Amino acid sequence: MKPITLDGRSLNRAQVAEIAHGAPVTLDAGQMKAVQRAADFLADQVKKQEPIYGVSTGFGSNADKLLGSRRVRQGMPGAVETGETVLQELQRNLIVTHAVCVGEPFAPDVVRAMLAIRINTLMMGHSGIRPQVLEALAAMLNAGIVPVVPRKGSVGASGDLAPLSHLAIVLLGGGEAFYDGQRLPGAEALERAGLQPVTLSHKEGLALNNGTAQMLATAVLAIEKLEDLLDTADLAGAMTLDAFAGRLRAFDPHVHALRPHPGQVHVARQLQRLLAGSTLSDIAYHLVPKFRSWQPESWQDEEQQALGFDIGWDWVPLTQRHGRERFYQRFRPFRGGKKHQPQDSYSLRCIPQVHGAVRDALEQAKRVIDIELNAVTDNPLLFPGLEGAREIEDQVVSAGHFHGMPLALAMSYLKAAIPVLASISERRLNKLVDPATNDGLPAFLIGNEDGTESGFMIVQYTAAALVNDLCSRAHPASVYSVPTSANAEDHVSMGANEGRHVLEMVEDLAHVLALELYTAAQALDYRRDMINAARALARAADAEGLAAKVQGAPLPGHADRVPFLEEVEGLRRELAESAEFEPGVAVRAAWAALREAIPFMPRDRAMDGDVNVAVELVRRGTLLRAARQALD
Repeated sequence: MKPITLDGRSLNRAQVAEIAHGAPVTLDAGQMKAVQRAADFLADQVKKQEPIYGVSTGFGSNADKLLGSRRVRQGMPGAVETGETVLQELQRNLIVTHAVCVGEPFAPDVVRAMLAIRINTLMMGHSGIRPQVLEALAAMLNAGIVPVVPRKGSVGASGDLAPLSHLAIVLLGGGEAFYDGQRLPGAEALERAGLQPVTLSHKEGLALNNGTAQMLATAVLAIEKLEDLLDTADLAGAMTLDAFAGRLRAFDPHVHALRPHPGQVHVARQLQRLLAGSTLSDIAYHLVPKFRSWQPESWQDEEQQALGFDIGWDWVPLTQRHGRERFYQRFRPFRGGKKHQPQDSYSLRCIPQVHGAVRDALEQAKRVIDIELNAVTDNPLLFPGLEGAREIEDQVVSAGHFHGMPLALAMSYLKAAIPVLASISERRLNKLVDPATNDGLPAFLIGNEDGTESGFMIVQYTAAALVNDLCSRAHPASVYSVPTSANAEDHVSMGANEGRHVLEMVEDLAHVLALELYTAAQALDYRRDMINAARALARAADAEGLAAKVQGAPLPGHADRVPFLEEVEGLRRELAESAEFEPGVAVRAAWAALREAIPFMPRDRAMDGDVNVAVELVRRGTLLRAARQALD
């Protein structure tokens, strides 16, 4: 993979993702001069014995402790000489005592992203770290050493102290790391890679562990996945709309011009593109038959018998049309699968408003993250050569850039948005399997002639369980500040928890969308095949033949029999003259890609394998890629 140059000013989300997935890094030579300038400035101030937070003072609630030139404890019984200066010991101890996270380690892509982000922010030249330390970090990243960073332990201010200490401790020859697929002591990982441990100098421990790299890394990788999942959600919604023979006028551009939220406008336009070419959507309601269970006498010829279902309509008697004559001049008096109504349910009609709002939440998060990627987030900040500076405090400023609240609130927004997208997807899935709401499709999308089959019933259970779990995790961690460091850090962001939650929640969102697509494909098969079976029958039979599929028909000899057959003939002619009914071109391409991996389910079978395949198709972007190629 092509190396990515880190300069502290131009890192973007796509580059972080590339590094996370294996790209090496190089350090901008010009910017390294600024890094050296800050390190030289700091060394000069130390020689002048200026009191500088985190350099010649303790940290946090120990900030009032000034470091001396020698150790008081040297006179204690059993004291051991370490060979370090007091200032070096301060930096080393900061790392080794702060590496106290717990839980399972982060995946390598998260840790690599953390390393890249930390190097990049230190390249700005306001942290006092020496160039050789940044070169050592880059060498560790490029060698494939992945420090073991347990997932839990950061409160998001002062940045991600504990997890970043797990990164830095390997650089010192401590901790643990993964290398060549093995979990090793940090020193051994460095040795195998041909690297040497580093001894930290002034403020370098603080520069390495004081920042927002964990929460930012998890946010970047979550957004990388979310961007494709938002398009996948639109695709799932479009496939479900075609399976319902839904109504598309709610997505017209002039409609959304009246409420032009960017995400909403985008989704409405995208749905129209995905459904372009559909002859199922906006179909006249009377052309859509409803499902009836297959019976031996359902069909006359062998090809029709192989369909595995029967179809039918209900006739509206003349006596029930009073006051509705104008309607029945426009629409034929046959009730099949679709109700005549001008609007679909919210989970279909409001896809632009719901999916679009989630998109807008994502755009806000991206805006925050893009700023943070090229920001300095440690403390104190160095301003060597600042014009007008008179005191050391003018050039070494203690501030609060490590506070993760900008990221935390952006992630809180996404945490609330993810269950919304999963929830509307589950509602569409539920609508597909429920015979009370699926517009004439079979209950649970299975024939069930003998009453022994469950079909897609429990697929909806799994989706419901996932949605509930997502909703229970949606409460913002950012509203719960638990003070730390003896109340020196009396308000924290909990942004690391927010970022970790979002990254984990994205996986479950993908699973819900996979379940909807899996179910929608089954429903689409039934809908298309049922309408096309009606079309084939209309082409092969006369009015009497089609009338056999209509319930409520007047018996031969009844006064209404002749007008009834005339109306059936009108239905027959309209069906026979129709083109073959198909979903939209992009929906059809995604459906075909799914059907290459998962066949239609005419009878109950073990579904765990199907579900796993559907999840993998979404994870790999196979269905989305097929739809995009169809649109090109």
